[in-house]
Formats: sequence, C-alpha cells, structure tokens
Amino acid sequence: MHTPATEQTQNGGVGNAAKDVAEHASAIARLELELAGLELKKKVGQIGLGIGLGAGAALLALYCVGFLFATLAAVLATFMPWWLSLLIVTLVLLAAAAGLGWFAKSSIQKGTPPVPEQAIEEAKLTQTALKR
Repeated sequence: MHTPATEQTQNGGVGNAAKDVAEHASAIARLELELAGLELKKKVGQIGLGIGLGAGAALLALYCVGFLFATLAAVLATFMPWWLSLLIVTLVLLAAAAGLGWFAKSSIQKGTPPVPEQAIEEAKLTQTALKR
C-alpha cells in the first residue's frame, strides 16, 4: 500500500527535488555562459573584419595614389590640360577610398558593442522563471 511517506522515499522527496532543481539551474547557467561566449566571438569577428577592411582601404588608397595618378593622368593629359587630368584621377581615388571606408564602418557597427545581448535576455528569462 502506498502512503505519503513511502512515496517520498520512492521518489526521493523534497531533498532530491531541490537537488534536481539546483542541477538544472546549474546546467542552464553553463549553457547561457556558452551562448554568451559564442555571441562575443561572433561580434569580435565582425569587428576584426571591419578593422581589416578599413586597413585594406587605407593601404589600397596609398598604393593607388602613386600608380593610378601617374598612369591615368598621363592618359588624360593627352586629351586635356594636365591639371584637369590630375584632378579627375584624384576624385576617382577619393571615391574608391570612401566606398571601402563606408563598408568598414558598417561592419564595425554590426559588431559593436560586443555585448552578448541574446545571452543576457535568456538569463533574465531564466531568472524570472526560477523566481516563479
């Protein structure tokens, strides 16, 4: 015959239930920390990509100045005054550097601030659920 006392010993009682709750809460906390780590890695990767693109834009602009100025200005100087050919080449290079800089800025903005927003939201939901 089952009585409340025998059911508690068979099911483990309140102590085992509390132990199970603590183990589950610990597992949830570990998973939330892992989620936060993955989120931070993703954002740091985006910031790194943006910095790399920005450095590439600066380097490209630097190299392009010498080579393209000389080549394009020489070609354009055959059809127009030399000062106008230099101005046209300068404006083209400036537009290319601005485009790369814009892409770099947008990539950096996607990764900042490097805060694990999804993990924080999950932790708040878990805390609310545990309080209930």
